[in-house]
Amino acid sequence: MRIIAGSKRRLHLKTVDGMDTRPTSDRIKETLFNMLQNEIPGCYFLDLFAGSGQIGLEAASRGAKQVVLVEQAKKAADCIRYNISFTKSEQECRLMQADVISALRLLEGKYRFDVIFMDPPYQSQLERQVYAYLKDSSLLAEDALLITEAALGTDFSYLENEGFTVIKEKKYKTNVHMFVKKGSPVLGGEESYEKSDLSGQL
Repeated sequence: MRIIAGSKRRLHLKTVDGMDTRPTSDRIKETLFNMLQNEIPGCYFLDLFAGSGQIGLEAASRGAKQVVLVEQAKKAADCIRYNISFTKSEQECRLMQADVISALRLLEGKYRFDVIFMDPPYQSQLERQVYAYLKDSSLLAEDALLITEAALGTDFSYLENEGFTVIKEKKYKTNVHMFVKKGSPVLGGEESYEKSDLSGQL
């Protein structure tokens, strides 16, 4: 597992041993960040359920102004600390070892995030709790983009009732990235819904 592009390019990251983690593959990560290339430079980036920290560190490498990584598990948090130190990303990155909802509460009034990425345990419905919290939160910058990694078939039908709109969907072999914004879609505009299936490619 490595940082793909940016100032820390090619640096290899430590992974979490002895845990049931699902590191995003380099190929899927590259696809994701190619889609986010115009969103990352200068942004405030929040990485929830951060695991090894590879997504947040990739964002920092590609020019995010500030990255906050949230991870509750001690082994994973220790791994993130190592990776932040190894990549010399202390200035850009802040780790919070806490459960996600508690961390969000602590961040209120301190940050407004342009991009939020979350990769909770599959089928846990933890992402639903996050969206329920964020619907009334001050943490979202204007036009903030939220990306959720989930298993194929995960139900996101509740998002409309929470005041969010899926603007893009990228499917892979076993998982999906859902791109979400707050508010209603602008039909016919660049915010209109787009669905793509990459399952045959990755």
